[in-house]
Amino acid sequence: MAIDRIFKDEASEEKGERARMASFIGAIAIADLVKTTLGPKGMDKILQSTGRGRVVTVTNDGATILKSLHIDNPAAKVLVDISKVQDDEVGDGTTSVVVLAGELLREAEKLVAAKIHPMTIISGYRMAVECARDALLQKVMDNKEDAEKFKSDLMKIAMTTLSSKILSQDKEHFARLAVDAVMRLKGSTNLESIQIIKKPGGSLKESFLDEGFILDKKIGIGQPKRIENAKILVANTAMDTDKVKIYGARVRVDSMSRVADIEAAEKEKMREKVQKIIAHGINCFVNRQLIYNFPEELFADAGILAIEHADFDGIERLALVTGGEIASTFDNPESVKLGHCKLIEEIMIGEDKLIHFSGVELGQACTIVLRGASHHVLDEAERSLHDALCVLSQTVNDSRVLLGGGWPEMVMAKEVDELARKTPGKKSHAIEAFSRALVAIPTIIADNAGLDSAELVAQLRAEHQKEECTAGIDVISGSVGDMAQLGISEAFKVKQAVLLSATEAAEMILRVDEIITCAPRKRENRM
Repeated sequence: MAIDRIFKDEASEEKGERARMASFIGAIAIADLVKTTLGPKGMDKILQSTGRGRVVTVTNDGATILKSLHIDNPAAKVLVDISKVQDDEVGDGTTSVVVLAGELLREAEKLVAAKIHPMTIISGYRMAVECARDALLQKVMDNKEDAEKFKSDLMKIAMTTLSSKILSQDKEHFARLAVDAVMRLKGSTNLESIQIIKKPGGSLKESFLDEGFILDKKIGIGQPKRIENAKILVANTAMDTDKVKIYGARVRVDSMSRVADIEAAEKEKMREKVQKIIAHGINCFVNRQLIYNFPEELFADAGILAIEHADFDGIERLALVTGGEIASTFDNPESVKLGHCKLIEEIMIGEDKLIHFSGVELGQACTIVLRGASHHVLDEAERSLHDALCVLSQTVNDSRVLLGGGWPEMVMAKEVDELARKTPGKKSHAIEAFSRALVAIPTIIADNAGLDSAELVAQLRAEHQKEECTAGIDVISGSVGDMAQLGISEAFKVKQAVLLSATEAAEMILRVDEIITCAPRKRENRM
């Protein structure tokens, strides 16, 4: 007796051909969605949420686009995941990784249709990846020893990363900002100490890098506006208990005067707390919570600058930057680590007043202030800058550099083709397909710029048959150009991550031969 049904009523399963088709089509559709954002002439996408406020995001960052999509296709989710990982790991190449995986699957689809087993395709892809990676390793440049050259490498990488983003018009300016900020980190990949403040108004060109720390708060009334050689106590404590809060407090008294007594006692407690804080010998007190008028008055009398409601990010960073620790009890002053900085003053950026801490303990810290026409522009500028900062901080550690503009793909494709000719058996088809998928990236870059991609890629392939060739696609002039002269460079780490992640994702989707969707849980009627 055959068992017809083993699943619940609404569960569905797809087998064999159909499952493979569904996963191929889903993954290729996702790749086609982001592929128009690739390269210096890539276009942006507007993402509109359906939630409250209908938030609009304008972006061409692959990871941001894919993160915001709600996708039903299981194979497409794998691609969304690899772009997220690429974003966390190296920051750039989020679109390339999805496009490459999509192209690999597109090629695999043709091979499967030609009756080649998925496992054969996978083992061919494996060989091709090893070969491609070795080809890149032979061609990398490493200028770690020469500080000047290394810095110019970093500038080139930053400019290449930014040239496909909204900042491409002022890319030199922003590349310099990013390189300066990363050089200050002295090799750590912790981007926490680079703070980015966004202030609408002005143009993107007016963005600047500030050597200190800027806190987005105003200085209170009647307090010193400028403090030199500041000793800062960073705290997270309640400074709003000197009034009896009417809500939630139940006080039974026989006359009004008793309430006044209670308030007086509360005030005394507050005064003692403030005395304890002042006893630390500080002249600046930064609190994460509210500070009411009474304690603020006491601080002003003592000539101490009190800043309230500094948000948590601000407070954590401030403690990190000034070398202090966040305190919440003040009974033993000697165990509290105070922060130090040379000067605290109020500055104006656009219409807003901010507090500027300069000469901080941690020389690595800096603040990048972004100006721009609107919030959307600023958000996108921040994302672009963040990509550049990530790539640079990775490159400072792993200083191997490649040329950009489709050059690495052509180098890899040439080697992979050679391997396909030497390999006997069906695997050679898969290896050849891998090289076609690699060539698709320069093709798409050219297509996005509205150039004749078939012509350009054919020229590029011919150029790459010569020894020591540095040709890539120059989208600005619309021809094959010399990448070394144009100064288009990419980090080796980014390229390697793209290559390996894309292949692994493609392998994973290729292995699928059945998709089972569970039955949704039914809501019980509780009426």
